[in-house]
Amino acid sequence: MRYSTILSLTIAILLAGVAVFATRTYLTDQQARLAASSPKLQEKTLVVAAKPMRFGDRVRPENLKAIPWPSEQRPEGSFQTIETVVGNDDAPRYAMEAIDPGEPVLASKITGAGERATLSAALDQGMKAVSIRVNDVLGVAGFVRPSDRVDVLLTRVVRNQQNNSEQTYVDVLLQGVKVLAVDQTADERKDEPSVVKTVTFEVTTDEAQRLTLGATIGTLSLTLRNIASASVEQTRPITVADLGGGLMSAELGKDIAEKKDDGRFEVIERLVRKVGDELGNRLNTVENRMNAPVREKQVQIVERKVEPVLPVEPKWATVGVWNTTKREEHRVGLIQ
Repeated sequence: MRYSTILSLTIAILLAGVAVFATRTYLTDQQARLAASSPKLQEKTLVVAAKPMRFGDRVRPENLKAIPWPSEQRPEGSFQTIETVVGNDDAPRYAMEAIDPGEPVLASKITGAGERATLSAALDQGMKAVSIRVNDVLGVAGFVRPSDRVDVLLTRVVRNQQNNSEQTYVDVLLQGVKVLAVDQTADERKDEPSVVKTVTFEVTTDEAQRLTLGATIGTLSLTLRNIASASVEQTRPITVADLGGGLMSAELGKDIAEKKDDGRFEVIERLVRKVGDELGNRLNTVENRMNAPVREKQVQIVERKVEPVLPVEPKWATVGVWNTTKREEHRVGLIQ
């Protein structure tokens, strides 16, 4: 191979290397310029609770955290930054309901800036809050909690003016009433039963008048509804005559009709018999104890020895003497 050919190949390789290096440098420079000129995309986040918050708790930065949220769909009323949730010290926010860790913080669950966490702020538009007094029985043994739905029953006595008699009625006054608070507690996540004295409801003005009048003329009691029950039932007043001899439980009657006892009714029957036998034995024991003193007293009377009564010895004797046709009696003293 000639010297000129080798020189030409060498020069061609060097020029190719310079061209590649120059091209890469130019592309890198252009990419850096585009990156510098284009605005930085903001990372999408969602503010959630880092610690549990309850009704009335102040929303603080340490109770919140921002997590990545890549989706374009966001919960309605959510926040992207912690600063927008907390606000400033002059206008704090408070929790209007329970928020658990990891749960998104929504505008509907906290107050506005500078607003207080009061029960009036939790009322819907046009609704009123009214409270009634209850006890452990009328208040469903303390199992009624905020945000539950209950039916309100009214027990009253109606007097018949014609025959001057009285009749007791139990009627359903309201159905599906929302419970706002029990006593002074509005925390719906507190599930421990407790005996309460007052229950506060969210009602309309007409329903508030019914509750107030019902509490005046009779006794109000509550029945707890299923959390998914929203239907209105057809009801009628119940009187003493409707009690009858005792109605069978609806579930028990259904099981008997469908023969789905699975041996449960035999167990119940044995338990009832056992209780009856034990009760009979206890009654016999009590009766024996009550009759025991009487039997002892009778034995004592029978075994008592009766001593004979000795006749009293006379101190004189009477002697009769006949004189012709006449009898004369003379008392003569006896020698002791």
